[in-house]
Amino acid sequence: MHFTLLFCLFVVGAKAGKYSKELNEQKAFDKGDDQMEFRIAKMNQVWEKAVRMQLAPVRLSELHSDLKIQEKDELQWKKLKAEGLDEDGEREAKLRRNFSIILAKYGMDGKKDTRTLDSNRLKDHDVKEGDTFDDPRLDKLWNKAKTSGKFSDEELQSLLREFQHHKDKISEYNIVMDTVSRTEEIHKNEISPLEGEVKEHVLHQKHSDLKQRMRDLNQGFERLRKITHEGYSDDTEFREPRVTELWEMAKRSNLSENELDSLKEELRHFETKVEKHQHYQEQLEMSHQKLKHVEALGDKDHIVRSKEKYHTLAEKAREMGYKMKKHLQDITNKISRNGLQHNEL
Repeated sequence: MHFTLLFCLFVVGAKAGKYSKELNEQKAFDKGDDQMEFRIAKMNQVWEKAVRMQLAPVRLSELHSDLKIQEKDELQWKKLKAEGLDEDGEREAKLRRNFSIILAKYGMDGKKDTRTLDSNRLKDHDVKEGDTFDDPRLDKLWNKAKTSGKFSDEELQSLLREFQHHKDKISEYNIVMDTVSRTEEIHKNEISPLEGEVKEHVLHQKHSDLKQRMRDLNQGFERLRKITHEGYSDDTEFREPRVTELWEMAKRSNLSENELDSLKEELRHFETKVEKHQHYQEQLEMSHQKLKHVEALGDKDHIVRSKEKYHTLAEKAREMGYKMKKHLQDITNKISRNGLQHNEL
């Protein structure tokens, strides 16, 4: 089965003429007409649309990483299908769902976005004073943490990243729920007697995914509540929210003590990778702001130098983003194979 339904939003404008001046200025993200960015056509369609939309540089970098992961998974699936595997279509359904989630996550699903997604948010801890988490429970908890006196400035920054990560997980859950609901509506009148059992199985998997995500949200909120009331303990293993989440998942799985020790070491390396990725994201955003300032001044030599630095940082941020997300996927799959079902966005 092809992903025909997901192509429709790219038809309009597909025969557009030359790119705008703004698009040409984003050459760090566009290798030109003679060299495609991705091997799969629909990935290029999404990418070209995102560049035309002029997404913020960090968001564009994140999208590139997500598309690379999606492309890798789809190419692997095609090999499996050629070998006669995935007969029940479960892997294919998951790939279609993940692709739909990517479109929704970056505002390219053809639907007016009423979800609490901030497309220009630079990094997990870039939340200014007075901002909220669009969730009364999180807002109340965060205000309590800020005024409790239990946290140093560094610990507050770490906690703020955890709160922002939880907000993102809520947004992801809403996207998945919306995607599943729309898929059910589409399939409602298409199920034939022969296909009914297979499609029911796929829908069951989708609902299991939603239930797991809700369990993760509840456990994540309980963790935030505990830290807010008790402060960080001296034996806190990790500071980065994604790494902490993986460690909590691992402790709930069937991993042995030796396997947990090995995973803990791997998570430390992964945390370093996450921090390095965030560093490049910050550098990319600063470079973008500097480039806009230099262009406004009109110094051509300075513009050329600034563009070169910006393009280099853009490539590095994309490269680090892919490596980090691929490592995240590998660790999650490793934990899942040991008794804990979980699907990351």
